[in-house]
Amino acid sequence: MRIPGSVHLFAAAALLALALPAAAQKTQLLVYTALETDQLKAYQEGFNKVHPDIDLRWVRDSTGVITAKLLAEKANPQADAVMGVAASSLALLDRNGMLEPYRPLNFDAIMSQFRDKKNPPAWFGMDVWGATVCFNTVEAQKKNIPKPETWKDLLKPAYKGQIVMPNPASSGTGFFDVTAWLTLWGDDGGKGGGWKYMDGLHENIAQYTHSGSKPCNMAAAGEYVVGISFEYRANANKAKGAPIDLVFPKEGLGWDLEAFAIHKGTKKLDAVKKLADWASSKDAMLLYGKNFAITAQPGVAAPLANVPKDYEARLVKMDFATVAENRERVLAEWTRRYNAKSEKR
Repeated sequence: MRIPGSVHLFAAAALLALALPAAAQKTQLLVYTALETDQLKAYQEGFNKVHPDIDLRWVRDSTGVITAKLLAEKANPQADAVMGVAASSLALLDRNGMLEPYRPLNFDAIMSQFRDKKNPPAWFGMDVWGATVCFNTVEAQKKNIPKPETWKDLLKPAYKGQIVMPNPASSGTGFFDVTAWLTLWGDDGGKGGGWKYMDGLHENIAQYTHSGSKPCNMAAAGEYVVGISFEYRANANKAKGAPIDLVFPKEGLGWDLEAFAIHKGTKKLDAVKKLADWASSKDAMLLYGKNFAITAQPGVAAPLANVPKDYEARLVKMDFATVAENRERVLAEWTRRYNAKSEKR
């Protein structure tokens, strides 16, 4: 027997009506991030295994760009959460009253040096990302350039025009490099040894990029011999067969935390708290540990190839509140001195 078309239409409409409430129940969160694009999928899938009813929409850019965007939107916030953005940036947002304090379920498992000291905390760390120099062994051999062991080595004439590093105003990696050098050798309002070091390094710099990954990508491709970058990108490029060695300068390494915070004013607080609980969980830390040598929960990350065993001991001392307080002044001084060699946007 032939079923009239109207019955088909009625059945389709009924099915659609049943499907609509389920779709409507999905909560959508706008998450601002500086996470690497090739990490986002695994984190999203990990979260959705636990909370399939919450969609994450990412707004992704370099740390400095995301930080500036959040500050510009202060009067009219868009983000529900900030995930995988430098703790030094989140400390700055907190100073501006832009974060919603929340103590996630797994907060006590996070090491004290990797979380906000307040109770309840405004932010917590996910993992450490730190400075690594990508050194192209093939190009270095052609040009007879020695492998550096220290930051000071990069001041030698042999490296002139062969170094690329991230611009600290746009890149969190670049900013923690500058912070580390000022910590190691002094700031003194623009007159200290850290600035003298950067004056010398500037002579050898070919270009400041707007991404922390790009210098290592350029070194991996043989465009330059030395790319100042961070360990995830360096390890990922080496694993793909790039002819690079990873160098961890002996004086000490700049670093920051990829961290999580809830944006004040979100209208979806319950859903964002679920994301915070997951982001602080061991399951999430296991995912972070696939990319980074140190996670905020201890003993989770497996050893990473090419990263020294004493890596954590090489990290310079960091006070995120002080770094946030000085950020604007330091970036203004850096820009005044060195911005002429920045890549054009």
